[in-house]
Amino acid sequence: MKLRRLLMTGMLTIAFLSLASVGMADMKAAEKWIDTEFQPSTLSKAEQMKEMEWFIKAAAPFKGMEIKVVSETIPTHEYESRVLAKAFYEITGIKVTHDLIQEGDVIEKLQVQFQSGENVFDAYINDSDLIGTHFRSGHVVNLTDWMTGEGKDVTLPTLDIDDFMGKSFTTGPDGKLYQLPDQQFANLYWFRYDWFNKPELKKAFKAKYGYELGVPVNWSAYEDIAEFFTNDVREIDGKAVYGHMDYGKKAPDLGWRFTDAWLSMAGAGDKGLPNGKPVDEWGIRVDGCKPVGSSVARGGAANGPAAKYALRKYMEWLRLYAPPGALGMDFYQSLPSLAKGNVAQQIFWYTAFTSSMVESRSKGNMTVDDQGFPLWRMAPSPHGPYWEEGQKLGYQDCGSWTLLKSTPVQRRKAAWLFAQFCVAKTVSLKKTHVGLTPIRDSDIRHQSFTDRAPKLGGLVEFYRSPARVAWTPTGTNVPDYPKLSQLWWQNIGEAVAGEVTVDTAMDNLAEEQDKILMRLERANILGECGPKLNKPRDESYWLKQPGSPKAKLDNEKPQGETVNYDQLLKAWKDGRVK
Repeated sequence: MKLRRLLMTGMLTIAFLSLASVGMADMKAAEKWIDTEFQPSTLSKAEQMKEMEWFIKAAAPFKGMEIKVVSETIPTHEYESRVLAKAFYEITGIKVTHDLIQEGDVIEKLQVQFQSGENVFDAYINDSDLIGTHFRSGHVVNLTDWMTGEGKDVTLPTLDIDDFMGKSFTTGPDGKLYQLPDQQFANLYWFRYDWFNKPELKKAFKAKYGYELGVPVNWSAYEDIAEFFTNDVREIDGKAVYGHMDYGKKAPDLGWRFTDAWLSMAGAGDKGLPNGKPVDEWGIRVDGCKPVGSSVARGGAANGPAAKYALRKYMEWLRLYAPPGALGMDFYQSLPSLAKGNVAQQIFWYTAFTSSMVESRSKGNMTVDDQGFPLWRMAPSPHGPYWEEGQKLGYQDCGSWTLLKSTPVQRRKAAWLFAQFCVAKTVSLKKTHVGLTPIRDSDIRHQSFTDRAPKLGGLVEFYRSPARVAWTPTGTNVPDYPKLSQLWWQNIGEAVAGEVTVDTAMDNLAEEQDKILMRLERANILGECGPKLNKPRDESYWLKQPGSPKAKLDNEKPQGETVNYDQLLKAWKDGRVK
């Protein structure tokens, strides 16, 4: 131990001696932040200081500059805006205004900068769902070339791109990286583990449905569990309980509920990861990299039997099994409402909200016990009857730093420094513990997460398992995410409000998607991977072909199937996919 301390002292001495050309005030600031905030880390303190030394030197030409970046409002980005921007300023002298707005507004700002060419923000954290837009548009900086070319002098030597779990999500078909992952979260099944293990409830469920109460494998079991808790159990400890949670307000969030893999969970797309080829979870068919249509008449699946089944089930469950008021809630209102402790399960729940669900009972979270251990767990979401082995099973958000060519190079370089600061190994492990949106494999495998895993309800086991690859963001089939995504919430919102039927809503959606693809084809601005639509033909032709779009099943509610959660967790820990 004495020798180890002497070696560490020597390393720190060498590190500090190498800083003679670096402002000592800046290094003192770095040391303060490392000691008081940036622990734990996968790096030693000497390695952290070395990384901060690089930032100070690289940022020297930009000292005194003020830059603006933007992201959606989730706990991870709140930490960046409140803490990391301040740390970056004290260490480098670059002042950062990190705006927090809703995700729909982030996309709108991106569109404005795309179309006007004016610099609205110096960098954006936006979902990797836009990868199909970014690699085709010509507006976004290709980071692979940037890091070895114009941005080489401001690219962190210890960035370690291969350590990012989401790098495949932000890579275009050309093999180039277009975005740098900043946070990552999956949509997983959420359920009250304590309720599911009550002997009297297990006995009553088995008596009624003929199989065990457990993690639902298919939508049939999910529906049975929703009905059981809502109509049979009805209350626990004197409080009314419900078997399902969702939201239905007509807003952009409603579209994400569906584009975030709802159709693929039902089974609408094709096999293959990350997003199924040739038909993806938006129902868009591609030929090579060219989108050729989203309606069944053109070989797509946006208005196929599986898509219509998915919308129908969403609407039924929301009305039959969710708490009062859910129909009028949006994304931001509905997810934290689970903390009230009156819902048995949610078919898919974004793990970005884990941080709020592990807060203490003193803060109003009724889903943890007095010691802070969760009464809930997370598991893979169940799949619908059209789903086949080999399809993606759910969605994974990968909020990622994106640089635009319309941003002046000097401002772009300063913003790139801040982006890397937010994901650097000095900072990333602590940020992951705050926001629980892991981006680095090295972070999620750190001992601190092994120690914390029992209080995180399966999050650590999921991200350490091979299963994580079956949850992927929107892929490259979608050529213009901002324009196409608007169609989803508008058309689905009409069905939810009872203004049109399910069939009409999905037929309209498919037709309107095709119209946008046609406009993009006529404009011919997306290069060799731009749309080139198939000519419409009788739907029966496509429904008879192998794969997606899939013909209507005679039985859309097969026997319910569940698995034991503890066995599932063991499979994850053992590195097996279940």
